[in-house]
Amino acid sequence: MAGEMPFEQPLAELRSKIDELRKFGSEKHIDFSEEIRRLEERYAQLEEELYNNLSSANKMQLARHPQRPTTIDYIQAIFTDFIEFHGDRLYGDDLAIVGGLAKLNGIPVTVVGHQKGKDTKDNIARNFGCPHPEGFRKALRLMRQADKFKRPIVTFIDTKGAFPGNAAEERGQGEAIARNLLEMASFRVPIVCVVIGEGGSGGALALGVGNRVLMLENAIYSVISPEGAASILYKDASKSLQAAEAMKITADHIQELNVIDGVIPEPKGGAHRDPAAQSESIKAAVWEHLQALLGMSEQELVEDRYRKFRDIGRFTFIQEGNHA
Repeated sequence: MAGEMPFEQPLAELRSKIDELRKFGSEKHIDFSEEIRRLEERYAQLEEELYNNLSSANKMQLARHPQRPTTIDYIQAIFTDFIEFHGDRLYGDDLAIVGGLAKLNGIPVTVVGHQKGKDTKDNIARNFGCPHPEGFRKALRLMRQADKFKRPIVTFIDTKGAFPGNAAEERGQGEAIARNLLEMASFRVPIVCVVIGEGGSGGALALGVGNRVLMLENAIYSVISPEGAASILYKDASKSLQAAEAMKITADHIQELNVIDGVIPEPKGGAHRDPAAQSESIKAAVWEHLQALLGMSEQELVEDRYRKFRDIGRFTFIQEGNHA
């Protein structure tokens, strides 16, 4: 098991024993088929128990797995005829955001998403998937174009949050995120958003105002990163796993809160175990929701998006002698 997480170590050790026994039997011409069968059964049982009982901290680790498929991986697998666009026409090109034109089952769409790097050099170039203002403005430029030419929009969300540096703030980080929220709410085309890894803070929300918001099974979605929450609540960022458990950031928790519209299953062990199968699952889910949205008028799409986000927040106030 390449790139296993710490909690997957028992599985990795058992798989190693099975492989060693199989190799030894082959070299020495000894029949260990019965022993291997029992170990395989034990492996399957352990795998089922492990992945059916993942904690929030475990899912956070899978959401951040270095081999987890990125936006570009999914674009290449799900869409055809992709043409990438660059730059925000104001300052520069932020590689933490990728986007352009593509076709989904023959229908022209605009696709935009956060992009993390595949290695250290690539991550540095892409700010580890944390956009600067020009990244959000590039995304907005593409989505405005989609709205103008009546193309559906598909976004992929995978970021710890917006880039926190001084330069980003000087160039209007907060305004860029707020502008995306404002304009995405009013677009007259269908918008489907998919959280494929991390959905962190305003950096995620800037691509997350959709008619339908979906999450992969092991993705996370939160107002702040677990490290940030731990540093504030516990005064210790190293307690991020503890914070992740308390924050209710996993797909099942987020669906209970009515923030998302569906959870897309992942292969056992996470999306990186079978990127092709994961891509097919995402494609099917996006296409299903998109087909329903394409039957709505422009006004209905805007109202549908409005109702979706108005229904998320609920509160109860209590007056003396009266409950409301």
